[in-house]
Parts: sequence; structure tokens; C-alpha cells
Amino acid sequence: MMNSAIGRLRVIGIVEGISFLLLLGVAMPLKYLGGIPMAVKIVGWAHGVLFVLFCSALAHAFFAARWSMFRGASVFFAALVPFGPFAIDGWLKREEQRLRGPDAPPAEA
Repeated sequence: MMNSAIGRLRVIGIVEGISFLLLLGVAMPLKYLGGIPMAVKIVGWAHGVLFVLFCSALAHAFFAARWSMFRGASVFFAALVPFGPFAIDGWLKREEQRLRGPDAPPAEA
């Protein structure tokens, strides 16, 4: 999965998506309901780093796969929505397989 630009984008997208859900579902309630602001600082920092990494991987996949602006923007905006990276992972997997060719072994889950 990590041997192609889209494969790397998929992995980083899943990790970034998990960090986003942790930020929204765990860290923010700890801050606002539990009075623990450090939770948002730690998880927010990690999520920010992962989001920048996601954007870098997206730029690499965008140019490597020669995507249209619409496709690139769609993937970017999906990363801004909770559960978005998980929703587009199936499409990215099919896109990775399409670019590898019909005779290539299937892309890893």
C-alpha cells in the first residue's frame, strides 16, 4: 500500500481521519466538559502535523496520477469533514488499482 503515491495518501488519510475524530470526540469534550485544555493542545498539534502531511501526500498523488483540479479538490475537501477520509478510501483504492493496470495484483485493503 505504501509503494504508490495514492497508497501513501490512503494510509495518511486514515491516520489523519482518526486524529480528527479523536480531536472532535475525545479531546474537545475533555477540554470543555472536563476542564482539561491540554488534551486539545496535544491532539490538536498531532492532528495539525498529520493534516499537513496529508496535504503533502495529496499534492504528490495529484501530480503523480494527473488528477483534475476537481478530483484533487474533492479529496482535499473530504479531509475537512469528519469521516471524510474513510468515505473516500474505497474510491482511492479503486483509483490506485486503475492506475496499476488490470493485470496488477489487487491493491491492499
